[in-house]
Amino acid sequence: MIDHNQISKSISLENYGIADARVKYQLSSEKLHSETLRKGQGTEADSGALAVNTGEFTGRSPLDRFIVKDEITSDRVWWGKINIPFDPDKFDALYDKITSYLSGKDVYVRDCYACADPNYRTNIRVINEYPWSNLFVFNMFLRPEEEELEGFDPEWTVVNAPGFMADPEVDGTRQHNFAILNFTRKIAIVGGTGYTGEIKKGIFSALNFELPVFKKTLPMHCSANVGNDGETAIFFGLSGTGKTTLSADPDRRLIGDDEHGWTAENTVFNFEGGCYAKVIDLTEENEPDIYRAIKPGAILENVIMDENGKVDFSDTSITQNTRVSYPIYHIDNIQVPSIGHNPKNIFFLTADAFGVLPPISKLTPGQAAYHFISGYTAKVAGTEEGIDEPLPSFSACFGAPFMPLHPTKYAEMLSAKMKDAGVDVWLVNTGWTGGPYGTGKRMKLKYTRAMITAALEGKLSNVNYHVHPIFGLNIPQECPNVPSEVLNPRDTWADKEAYDRKAKQLAQSFKNNFEKFAEYANEEIMAGAPISE
Repeated sequence: MIDHNQISKSISLENYGIADARVKYQLSSEKLHSETLRKGQGTEADSGALAVNTGEFTGRSPLDRFIVKDEITSDRVWWGKINIPFDPDKFDALYDKITSYLSGKDVYVRDCYACADPNYRTNIRVINEYPWSNLFVFNMFLRPEEEELEGFDPEWTVVNAPGFMADPEVDGTRQHNFAILNFTRKIAIVGGTGYTGEIKKGIFSALNFELPVFKKTLPMHCSANVGNDGETAIFFGLSGTGKTTLSADPDRRLIGDDEHGWTAENTVFNFEGGCYAKVIDLTEENEPDIYRAIKPGAILENVIMDENGKVDFSDTSITQNTRVSYPIYHIDNIQVPSIGHNPKNIFFLTADAFGVLPPISKLTPGQAAYHFISGYTAKVAGTEEGIDEPLPSFSACFGAPFMPLHPTKYAEMLSAKMKDAGVDVWLVNTGWTGGPYGTGKRMKLKYTRAMITAALEGKLSNVNYHVHPIFGLNIPQECPNVPSEVLNPRDTWADKEAYDRKAKQLAQSFKNNFEKFAEYANEEIMAGAPISE
């Protein structure tokens, strides 16, 4: 592996409009850690990891994410509340202001790339105001070898200045923070926020536009792993559904935990070189891989520590979105390089707090597209202010904030790839059984793991199925190492009529949510909707 302590090369930022900066190029993780401590911008946990506070913003700000509307994007981007248009001239003026702001300062520069498959590699240069932001970039993007840095030609540039505040009335932003993509100039600018996730999600959004449009590759907000037989499994799921936990299987090698591409050649590759995991209520027993990855080189965000540097992972006084970033090699059982072949199973993970959906069901291609576009999970009481009972939550393609194209474009690509590769798609409910949140219980992790293992091993191929009367889902009647009475959610409820009412209520929520997509969806996708009465 490249020794970043030995890199002595420096670069000029004059051509970016950044003058007289003290450029710190390609520093090692150890040096960035030390610089952060020296500047008083972080502290060290007892694990040796760096702990920082991201300031005002402890998560993404979706309403402050913009895309420059120009000849490339005008007729392709699905404009609206998710993809907010930004004027090209306003972007140019704001870019000049942010680069002027960085002039004369310490500036941390890293050359890196996205996409582990060399056929899709995207070179990136990231310019950071803070050393810990640059350490995040080291962790999360793929790291070039030293000889690859000679003549490095970045396709995209990210300029990140948390301390720069926009003037909304002059600059055209909503407020002082912003994250803006310009596909003509191939530049992303992020300002007014220290939340590091904006950096990686900016590049993810760029790839979500470019890969389908120009390279016929499906970008996915998912985790992926590969078994000893070489078959790849893909896990989609929103926060809290178990995506990271279930893809970290001791019998399978991790490809990546968040962002992947699926090519026309039926390979699956990781976009990233690291992991960015939630650490709320983290324990070594429940999440051993993540827990053990928190060591020197990792960055903890917005956690609470005692005077000895011991982290209280249950303390959410700063935010519920406490995080850790680390390079993927902090995980032992990984696929090298981060590329899988022959995808055979896809799992859509949902934490249904209504206790309605089956713990596992097999989807038709139309249902797969419908549920992919829906991207359902549920928020439970207490997770957000004002929520005192479960609420349905939908995020198209399990990653709506990062999808510049219309969701049906991604769904149609997924359907075509499913059919071409002969993939089985499963809907897995990691949420509640025996009743809704507050009455029922969370599905046991050992049962969920057993169901996924059975699907991966083909042990659900020759069992009997029955059709859910409201959702039309195919539910296996038996599964190894799982009690049969658990498989049909209605059977787990004491009050069957209450179950039917709740199931119809949730089905209507699906239909209401899908109305905005219906005119763009083909007949097969619409046939995947819950059964109408």
